[in-house]
Amino acid sequence: MILYNITVNVERDAESEWLQWMKSTHIPEVLSTGMFVEHKIFRIMHDSEDTGSNYSVQYFAKDMNHVMSYQHEFFDKHNAVVQQKFPKKLAIFMTLLEEV
Repeated sequence: MILYNITVNVERDAESEWLQWMKSTHIPEVLSTGMFVEHKIFRIMHDSEDTGSNYSVQYFAKDMNHVMSYQHEFFDKHNAVVQQKFPKKLAIFMTLLEEV
């Protein structure tokens, strides 16, 4: 199992809208690609002096081939929508983890 983890810092003034949109629109669109078998979303709990909240959006894939297919076939389109909907409101980085 491969965990495709996306860590997002979202500015507080966009947080509520972003979270609702993620749950109702974006995550279902990512899952509809068939590349992932499960997802989870967590708010990262820590004291922060910055102006945003941090989330971990997790997608689980059967293998690395599914992750690579997602990145090649769907990532650019999905990322463009996120950036257009929330310009300058998000800082995002991705991590791949392998279950051992």
